[in-house]
Amino acid sequence: MQTFTAIILAGQRAGSVDPLAEAAHVANKSLVPIAGRPLISHVAEALVATPGLIRLRIVAEPGVELRLRAALPRGGPPIDFIPASGNLADSVHAGAAGLAGPILVTTSDNVLLTPGAVRETLAALASGDVAVALATQAAVLAAQPDGQRRFYRFADDAYSNCNLYALAGPNALKAAETFRSGGQFAKKPLRMILALGPIDLALMLAGRLTLRDAFARISRRLRLRVAPVVLADGAHAIDVDNPRTYACAEQLLLRRAASEAA
Repeated sequence: MQTFTAIILAGQRAGSVDPLAEAAHVANKSLVPIAGRPLISHVAEALVATPGLIRLRIVAEPGVELRLRAALPRGGPPIDFIPASGNLADSVHAGAAGLAGPILVTTSDNVLLTPGAVRETLAALASGDVAVALATQAAVLAAQPDGQRRFYRFADDAYSNCNLYALAGPNALKAAETFRSGGQFAKKPLRMILALGPIDLALMLAGRLTLRDAFARISRRLRLRVAPVVLADGAHAIDVDNPRTYACAEQLLLRRAASEAA
């Protein structure tokens, strides 16, 4: 059985208050209730239910540890709280400090995460250094038509990021540098330029690169083997960013719960 450590990025930018957290009167977005439980509770539950998890690390700003800890499943692996840094790249580095072996990285608003998606993403490390989970536009729209509006268009299809990454070990952490400008790829073009380079980005935007072509070029640029993992269930690409995606994610969570209870 493959063992791994999971990192949940749960930090809030200094000096800013997330609108969902403000509306819910909580100190951190991770504590916003959805389908009866805090956001982070759903994410942690999926990770703890995945065989092989040996440690869970929560990267968050100081002062919220006790409230976050109360939202986490009990009886699972050891949990560490790591102070968040000023940007995603440094937060990933901080969360991975001192670790050895496979590392899984996700976010505290990735509430539709499942153990199956975690296993599939980790399995890609058998032939690579970094795995990035994605879902096709058709799969996302089939799961929830309003759940995602931004897609990366390639020659073969359009895809959405699932906020789920696997690293084979500390040597693969240089891939985190693509996050240094912060935010999502679709919202932050600089991150796409850092990952692909301006020429390859232009080819992608012109519809000349397939998904596999693009990741082969990213691999050469980073000097790492970076593999895309296309998940069949498009719900994995829907995280909680705003009231619209909150409503979509809650509907899917309640539907899952009803299905499991039936």
